[in-house]
Amino acid sequence: MSLTNRALWTIDRNLGRDLDLTEVARACGVTRHHLAHAFRASAGRSVMDYVRARRLSEAALALASGAPDILGLALESGYASHEAFTRAFRARFGAAPAAVRRRGGTEGLDLSPPLVLAEPSGPPLPTPRIEAAGEILVVGQGARVAFDGDPSIPVLWRRFAPHLGEIEGRAQPIPIGIMRDIDDEGRFDYVCAAEVRAFVAMPRGMIRLRIPARRYAVFRHDGHVSTLGATYAAIWEEGLPGHDLTFAPAPIIERHAPTFDTLTGLGGMEVWIPLSEGRDGAAPPPA
Repeated sequence: MSLTNRALWTIDRNLGRDLDLTEVARACGVTRHHLAHAFRASAGRSVMDYVRARRLSEAALALASGAPDILGLALESGYASHEAFTRAFRARFGAAPAAVRRRGGTEGLDLSPPLVLAEPSGPPLPTPRIEAAGEILVVGQGARVAFDGDPSIPVLWRRFAPHLGEIEGRAQPIPIGIMRDIDDEGRFDYVCAAEVRAFVAMPRGMIRLRIPARRYAVFRHDGHVSTLGATYAAIWEEGLPGHDLTFAPAPIIERHAPTFDTLTGLGGMEVWIPLSEGRDGAAPPPA
């Protein structure tokens, strides 16, 4: 069973418990950062968004069946008050809990049933090469984004490209992309950057990042850049676990190949996944 399907099973089996990203990750035997990336890449949403959607959907079904105690249902759904539950319920479904109970049905509500993803059926990813990289210094422009399909990423590259030549002391001619600091909602910082030999004066509106020396698993992506999400999903689901590699909560680096064409989006890329020096032990799943 894939990592994301294991997480989906854990969530739906334990919806009545206090669940957070860390507990679900422990049940799956991976770090919270690994699961956050894997779930986002495979399911297209964050772990906690799925948890909330499932709880509210189960609450809607209970209300439609005449559940009399809205406060009790709110508490069971992870909300501390009737008011907080009602706000979340209305935001997701466009209707108040009491209204759903009165009409006795869920027609028109966008419910989230239990999700099961198709297991990977394509050829396995090629074995990644392991690279030891020294400290990397970069200068670039960043934004907080939601997932690989977020349109702000290509917009960010378009805005960054005209200023690449203004960055002094570049160590490499080809810019890189950096993903870092993913949170429980699946959002992360994406930075379009140039590697530099030292930090000097930089163009207005840019930031500096210092990435410590470490080992990386390097995976090749040969398709169109728009399909990079599928490669990420394969990395998290099979590429790392299949080679007994453990993701470290550090910046991920996307390196364009010298053949990459910014006009067509073809030409290939490499995804550099930071590795932990140890392997986390699996914790027993919730009861």
